Amino acid sequence: MISNVRARVLPSSQRRSLDELTEDLILSCGDTTAKRSAFWTMLTLSSVIAAGGVLTDSTATVIGAMIIAPLSTPIMGIALGSVQRRRTRSAMVVLLACVLVIAIGMAMSLALPSNYDLLSNSQISSRTSPDLMDLIAALATGLAGAVALARRDVAAVLPGVAIAISLVPPLVVVGVCLGKLSGWLSLGALALFVSNLFALVFAGMLVFASLGYGTETDKAAGRPARSASAAMALLFVVVLIPLTANTVATLLLNAWTGRTKEAAQQWLTDDPGASVTSVDANSRTMYIHVRTPRELPPVQSLLDRLDGQIPDGIPVVVDASRGRRINAGKVGG
Repeated sequence: MISNVRARVLPSSQRRSLDELTEDLILSCGDTTAKRSAFWTMLTLSSVIAAGGVLTDSTATVIGAMIIAPLSTPIMGIALGSVQRRRTRSAMVVLLACVLVIAIGMAMSLALPSNYDLLSNSQISSRTSPDLMDLIAALATGLAGAVALARRDVAAVLPGVAIAISLVPPLVVVGVCLGKLSGWLSLGALALFVSNLFALVFAGMLVFASLGYGTETDKAAGRPARSASAAMALLFVVVLIPLTANTVATLLLNAWTGRTKEAAQQWLTDDPGASVTSVDANSRTMYIHVRTPRELPPVQSLLDRLDGQIPDGIPVVVDASRGRRINAGKVGG
């Protein structure tokens, strides 16, 4: 069954040789000077462009930067080297590349004003709270990239762009957040990068191992075949646990936010001109933004409606369109 699927996904007539893959993915093989020069030049330029796209909240600019980003090469080099059980120095290249991209993000963050709200930027906010779907997307991206690299009839450019989008923008966001001294946001973006990195390498190892590249190396070295995916599988599980926990927390927060909005709408039912514009959860506090031409109803009735709908002890703040802010108190208090 597995062999049939493998034959359909990658026919033997289109399968690239191990030497071809090694030449393309390992920067320490072949003309190393030219490879490294091209890699670092393109990575620097793509990082600057990506940082500009992040700071201006431009998705098109970020995607454009990824077209020239070469980070997929050493990432898949790690996967191939792991399957071959050989040291390729690809991990060191990735580590140095991370330092470079983060440094560029920190440097370009100096262009932002001191009071800039990072979470108001969708390019930043979308990359500071990773969840399970990010991991699934990265895994699928890694599978697509590895298959494209192993086939002669599929261009590896577009999968390479997808891999770069999964890695370079989160690193830029790490640098920007560090430059603005937002440690927690930078940790969130770093968690996204690390989870994407492990998912990509793990997916690459699965594809390369299933295609027999590791077996070819073992035969050439005269050693018994052995699976190289156990360590990466363990690391994958380690990353999976916190992302799953964050996903559950996000789902709960969304449910609580929805219940809060519904309770607030019921609270304003007797005021025909009033409406709830939005409900935000920030710093363990529920912020209810309302629009009303008159005075607000007593806030105690709002807290009573929220009792049992969201956890006790959560502070509630009501922001009115007339510029008035009311600290309603804590639910269940």
